[in-house]
Amino acid sequence: MNAVKTSFKIISLFLFCMLVSQGLFSETRGVKSGERYDRLIIRNVFVIDGNGTPPSGPMDIVIEGNKISSVRSANRDEKAYEGEQHVLDGTGMYLLPGLINIHAHIQDSRGGLPMPFEYSYKVWLSCGITSIRDVGSDLSKTIEERRKSQEGLIAAPRLFLYMRAGGNTPEEARQSVREIKKRGGDGIKMGGRNRDIMEATLDEAHKLGLRSAIHVGLAETDAWECAEFGVTSIEHAYGIPDAALHGSQNFPYWFVSSNENDRFRYHNGRSWHEADPEKLKKVLKTLAEKDVAWCPTFVIYEANRDLLRAMNQPWFKDYLHPTLGEYFKPRPGKHGSYFWNWTTTDEVFFKRSYKLWMAAVQDFARMGGVVGVGEDAGFIYMMYGFSLIRELELHQEAGFHPIDVIKHATGNNAKILGMEDKLGRVRQGYLADIILIDENPLENLKYLYPTGVLEVEDEDWQSISQGKYKLINKGGVKWTIKDGFVYHAPTLLEDVGKMVSQAKK
Repeated sequence: MNAVKTSFKIISLFLFCMLVSQGLFSETRGVKSGERYDRLIIRNVFVIDGNGTPPSGPMDIVIEGNKISSVRSANRDEKAYEGEQHVLDGTGMYLLPGLINIHAHIQDSRGGLPMPFEYSYKVWLSCGITSIRDVGSDLSKTIEERRKSQEGLIAAPRLFLYMRAGGNTPEEARQSVREIKKRGGDGIKMGGRNRDIMEATLDEAHKLGLRSAIHVGLAETDAWECAEFGVTSIEHAYGIPDAALHGSQNFPYWFVSSNENDRFRYHNGRSWHEADPEKLKKVLKTLAEKDVAWCPTFVIYEANRDLLRAMNQPWFKDYLHPTLGEYFKPRPGKHGSYFWNWTTTDEVFFKRSYKLWMAAVQDFARMGGVVGVGEDAGFIYMMYGFSLIRELELHQEAGFHPIDVIKHATGNNAKILGMEDKLGRVRQGYLADIILIDENPLENLKYLYPTGVLEVEDEDWQSISQGKYKLINKGGVKWTIKDGFVYHAPTLLEDVGKMVSQAKK
C-alpha cells in the first residue's frame, strides 16, 4: 500500500513539474471571496465527477456567471489565458461537484436559545456543501432565507425547502399539500401516517409536481406503502426493517413509542435483528424497482453505538456553538437528547445493528437503488457540515468505494432533488457548484474536513525514530463555489470560530 502511495506521489510530482515547465503554472489572480465573475478560469485541476468515474485531468474549467461553460484538457498554450482577469490556479488540486446535503435542518435556535443562520451556512460552505434539502424549519423565516441565497445576498448554500405536510383526515392532508405548493415549497416532508392519509398526501403531491421525503417511524405504514404510493426518498432506517417483520416487533410490554429513550433503545437498536432476511430482500427489491431512493443518515445515530466518541469530537472545541452544545445535553422533552441512562449493552446492540443496516444499504444499491447522503445535524451530538463528511466515511465503512461515496453526495443527491440535469456534475451547462481541495479525497475522505488532517511531513522512519520530523496539516476544502460565487473556505471557517468565541463570552 505504501509503495502504491509513493508511486502516485511521484507521478503527481512529475505532472506538476511538466505543467510548470510548459508554462501552465499560473498564480491565482483577480479572485476575491464572496464575488461572482462574468468569466472565471480554474486551471490545471484533477476532476472527480459526480458520475462515479475515476479522476481525470489535468483539466481547465471555465465558469461564466453561474454556469460551467467549458471543461477541457489543460491548454498547452501558456498565453491562452494571458488576458483573463479572474484565474484560480488549481495545479495539484482536486475539483469536485459541490456536495449536496439531502437531509438538513435550517435552525436559528435550539431549545429556545438563539443561534444565527449564518453559523450553519458558513460551516456548510466550509465543508464544501453547496446545496441542502431542508426537511423541517420555520417557513416564515426560511422562505426569505432561500430568496437571499438565490440572489447572492448572503453566503449560504442553495436551499431546497421541503415543508411539513399535516392533516388528520385525507382532505386535510390534501389541503396541507396544496398550501405547501401555494407558499412556494420545493417538496413535502412527512412522518409515518395512517394509510389513507399517507395515500392522499402523496397523491396530491404527485398532482402538484412536488417531491417527497418521508421519515416513516412507528406507524400503520412502512416501506411497502412508500413503494406503493410513490415516495421520492425514505429517510433514516425507519420502515424498512419493520416491513420485513412477521407481525409486530418484540417490544417489552412497557414500551411507549413517544418515550424517546425507549424508542431509540428498542426500535432503532433492535428492529434490524428481528427482520426476516429473505423478506428484507423483497422489500429492498421493491423499493429499487419503484425508484424510491434511500437516505440512510448513518451519522445521526452514531452516538448510539459510541457515545463517548460523539461527545468529544475534535471540532467541538473551536466550532461548536454553545447553543447547540446546550441542546445536546441529555434531558427528557428535547428531541434527540435521550442519553441519560445509555448502557454498554445498548451500544453493543447498535454496533451489531449497523452491520445489518449497512449490508442492507449495499444490497439496495446492488439492486439498482439510489443511495443518498444526508446528515440530520442539530441533534444527537451532530454538528452541521462536519457530520456530512462523517456520513461519507460511514458510507465507505458500509462497503462503498470512495468514488461511489462521492457520487452518493453529488450525482445521486441531485437525482433525488430532480436536478440531475443541473447539479451534481462537473459538466458544461451545469450550474457552477464546485469545490477545490489540495489533496485527493479518494485517498482519504478525511481530507474533506475543513480542519484538515495532521500528518508527518517526512515519512522516513529512521528520521522519525530520531525525532527529526515535522507535523503538517493537509487537506480541507480551499475554495467552495456556489452558483458562481467564490468562497475561500478557510476564511469562512475562521468566521465560524469568531462567532463561536463571541457567543461563549
